Amino acid sequence: MSTSGRLRLKAQVIARDHIPASDKPFARLWVDTGVYHLDEVFDYSVPEFLSIFVNVGVRVQVPFNGREVEAIVVERSSESHITGTIRPITKVLSRHPVATKNSLKLIAQVATHWCTNPFDILRSAIPPRVARVDKIELPRNGEIERVNSGAGLLSFIAFTPQTPPDISLASLAVSALAAGSVLVIAPDEADVVAICSAIDSLGFAYLRLDSAQSRDVRYENYLKSMTTDNIIVIGARSAIFTPVNNLATIFIYKESSHEHYEIRSPGWNVRDVAFLRHGLEHLNLVFTGYVPSLEISKLIEDKALNYISDSCRLRVKNYSSNDGALLPGGIFTDIRKALSIGPVLFLITRKGYGNAVVCAHCRNMAMCSCGARLVVNSKTASPSCTICLKTFPEWSCKFCQRNKQYIAGRGIERAAEEISRAFMGFPIFLSYGDVIKKEIAHKTAIVIATPGAAPKVSGGYGAVVILEGLKFFSHPDLRAQERARELFFETAAMVSPDGAVLLCIDSGHPINSALMRWNPGLMIQTELAEHQEIPLPPFVSSFVITGPLDEFTGLVNGLQKAMTDERIPASTKIFGPIPVGKLKSKIVLYCATQDSQNLTAFLHELQRRRSIAKKEHLVIRVDPYSL
Repeated sequence: MSTSGRLRLKAQVIARDHIPASDKPFARLWVDTGVYHLDEVFDYSVPEFLSIFVNVGVRVQVPFNGREVEAIVVERSSESHITGTIRPITKVLSRHPVATKNSLKLIAQVATHWCTNPFDILRSAIPPRVARVDKIELPRNGEIERVNSGAGLLSFIAFTPQTPPDISLASLAVSALAAGSVLVIAPDEADVVAICSAIDSLGFAYLRLDSAQSRDVRYENYLKSMTTDNIIVIGARSAIFTPVNNLATIFIYKESSHEHYEIRSPGWNVRDVAFLRHGLEHLNLVFTGYVPSLEISKLIEDKALNYISDSCRLRVKNYSSNDGALLPGGIFTDIRKALSIGPVLFLITRKGYGNAVVCAHCRNMAMCSCGARLVVNSKTASPSCTICLKTFPEWSCKFCQRNKQYIAGRGIERAAEEISRAFMGFPIFLSYGDVIKKEIAHKTAIVIATPGAAPKVSGGYGAVVILEGLKFFSHPDLRAQERARELFFETAAMVSPDGAVLLCIDSGHPINSALMRWNPGLMIQTELAEHQEIPLPPFVSSFVITGPLDEFTGLVNGLQKAMTDERIPASTKIFGPIPVGKLKSKIVLYCATQDSQNLTAFLHELQRRRSIAKKEHLVIRVDPYSL
């Protein structure tokens, strides 16, 4: 006789990813939502089977708004303030932490300072992950962040003539290793390569971090920098965020360079990020260059930053030209004398052949019908438009109908023609644009270069000739004087100990005595006084806001009302709107530096509300390189 089977209850199975971690079952994450106003920290539960891997700085994948997105762990917690359903972390994308508590704090501060979402900064701060590299086992040294008890030193070290700046920087970095790891930030790939080569020649190990590397090498070096003891890390601007193990000193190389400003929105810059990091980690922060920027110069004047420079003197001669000649009359003898002892460097303002055309009779500028100026690209070429590229083989002046042209803006190719006629029989090298020469032999030769393209030469140049010197100071933006000073000092530093610097500029120009005494202090103090009187940056904070043309009249009215209602500082000044192309407009805001945080917070909230209302994103630049 058969018996009925026992009734069996179906076992209640809990999915593995729903069992919360026994220790600190919650994690606070920054989530890559892709939505500007969703920039807060989100709580997620940590499954037990992932708990050992979910550490601060680890990349994870989480569900968000019906899709799986990337996030980064900011904190583990025993409790959550969320009362509703808390979704679990789906998976760990990389077991290697790519950030630390301090680096996440820095990213948060930078996001606040530049009115943006933390993930916009994370994309610059942390290299993209590479699966192959994530599988590599790296040593873990426990707590990798240095505890600095002091405030950290702040200084600017000025480079001296005759010693290549990359060699000077390498020596400084190696000396600083005694205190801990060193981070060097250089403006561009060429500078990174030069510093790496200099440190290599001194026999010290280093890690390189810049976008010229392959993705896997860059990512691997980034991870190694977090776990290697007493290492020199050399990188371009994004490397300023790197959480280097046992970091003691940061060097900013050529700190006034425009390359230290991030091109992509939100446009942070290395100098200000370095100051934020100095405040968080109490590191030694050393800026280097030939001449400090106005921002650094103001801190030097305020005794907030040490200025370190060796006493030097150079042989400097100046020559004025009243007739528009490229080479003033008295300069020929000194150039021939210099050619007898080595190469001579000529610095010219622009590349190309003729960068402006005027009528030889009435001196009116040659213009295209589209409104752009005409240029001449070679000796035999017809004038052509810089915008629409239309050529004018039968050009004649619109005002007097004559057809005789005068090349008003010499480029390097036109200058080379004139110099070769004046000094026949000498080899000539051009260095500009895509044909930059990195180095030449120490032989008699003429080298003609544009700014930043002068080749190195062992032993220095017999003479450095800066042509049409006043043009370097005549650009219309606020940084023109700063750029020209740095360029003149950097180029003059390439002269040999027995050589001379020959300036084609008026004798009364202050750059003459500044180079002779190797001290730009008086020029800087004069410009700072002018900026303070108006006032202009760095005595005020500046903001440039760009967006849809049709909204900016209303935006200006809203800002003026906010000032009346005391929602933004009373020190705020509004300039614009100014058209930018056909569809965009911009406004420029100034405010007192002590009020900048309040205005930044207002603009951040304005951007968040526009995002909630699904309005077009404004581009907000805080203290940009150029207005």
